[in-house]
Amino acid sequence: MPAIQYQLQSQLDPQGLYQFLLRCKQSISQTVNSCIASISLSVEEIDLLAVLETLVKPDQKHFYFENTEAVLAFDPVLEFQAEGGDRFTQVKRFIQATLDQTHQIGALDTEFAGAHFFCNFSFFEQTADPLFPAANVFLPGWQISRAQDRSTITANLKILETSDLETTVEQTFQTIQRIRSIKHNVIRLAIDTPKPFFKRQSVSHPGHYQKSVAAALKLIQQERFNKIVLADALDVISPLPFDLVGSLSNLRSRYPNCYIFSASNGKNAAFIGASPERLVKIQHDRLLTEALAGSAPRGKTRAEDARLAAALLNSQKEKREHQVVIDSIAQHLRNLNLTPQFSPPRLLQLPNIQHLQTPIRAAIKSDVHLLDAVAELHPTPAVAGAPKLIACEHLRSFEAFERSWYAAPIGWIDAQGNGEFAVGIRSCILQGNRARLFAGAGIVSGSDPEKEFAEVQLKLKALLNALV
Repeated sequence: MPAIQYQLQSQLDPQGLYQFLLRCKQSISQTVNSCIASISLSVEEIDLLAVLETLVKPDQKHFYFENTEAVLAFDPVLEFQAEGGDRFTQVKRFIQATLDQTHQIGALDTEFAGAHFFCNFSFFEQTADPLFPAANVFLPGWQISRAQDRSTITANLKILETSDLETTVEQTFQTIQRIRSIKHNVIRLAIDTPKPFFKRQSVSHPGHYQKSVAAALKLIQQERFNKIVLADALDVISPLPFDLVGSLSNLRSRYPNCYIFSASNGKNAAFIGASPERLVKIQHDRLLTEALAGSAPRGKTRAEDARLAAALLNSQKEKREHQVVIDSIAQHLRNLNLTPQFSPPRLLQLPNIQHLQTPIRAAIKSDVHLLDAVAELHPTPAVAGAPKLIACEHLRSFEAFERSWYAAPIGWIDAQGNGEFAVGIRSCILQGNRARLFAGAGIVSGSDPEKEFAEVQLKLKALLNALV
């Protein structure tokens, strides 16, 4: 059941908000002891990172997600955690149950208006990471978005029978005015030079990654699996606490074609990154996803860059790795009774690396929920391997660290079932003055252990250079 919507006859003022909250309060019955009032206002463009820096406290959970549009959510009103093989279904039920008691008013025809739910999942269905759960979703008290040159502020208020509505109205308008008064831009660009004050240490022993690649190649030769994606992790210690907002600003400036994200646990730890990979997006009656696999470095000159791009497009090894991902995604969409359609392969060129990318789309059916698609597609062969169940069985024996939220779904869902999830790669965990950076590479027949290790180090270096 979708959220209940109310028409707004004019600009929302304190008296109008009070009347709306009163109607919400009157809807509370003996079977439901609370409800959610969601209020959306269309305003001038707001710098979301400036709001994150100015307004969000370290002990408040937040979620930041930016691609062509951006959204910042913080101060959870409702939250849910889960683990196990049915964690996606559990999160879906939580969202549906919350929407059943949600009332919406305001500029509901604008981008990102209304109640939204912000989700993180771990790579594996259970995780040993004490910082982040296997599944986490929350409805924020405050959500600010930016689309084109406008922003939308959404307040989600939990209304009880005992709620003081006059105080709630006053506090809501005060916070809205405070958000709108934050004007400055956050710009702190790091220089691409070695950072001598950072202490760096690989999570694994020297040569461990190359040995894992060699062992995986033997299993591929034995036809145990076709592909496996092996990741490495780098621990970094800084003499000062890492600057979350400055690091995000750097990532946003350097990687405009990527998903820039940050999700905190409210306990001084945040998972941040710049992912080039969309997992899935649902927009009304369309599902969009992509195959992203096969990589090459960027050239230092135009001629070298063109040569490397041509070599990537014509490499049998890279094309074979890419086709494995296309075939797997297509089969998973068919498992949802969807018919995949493919665009021609193209290059996704980032400042330090370029990838083969194939956009994939399908007409969506009404009985397919976004989280059904997330559960079906995760993990793709681009971050796990193929066949994925067999590849996943071997990953933990090859990798010397807990993946946690690395290479896992991160995204949002709105009250109409639209939403978008990225794959949490090119990412790290920031905790005070400590950071753990993650990066991986796809291993297929023909892979070279030293070249794959070099690719991973290239990805880690790019992420490290953005940290402040």
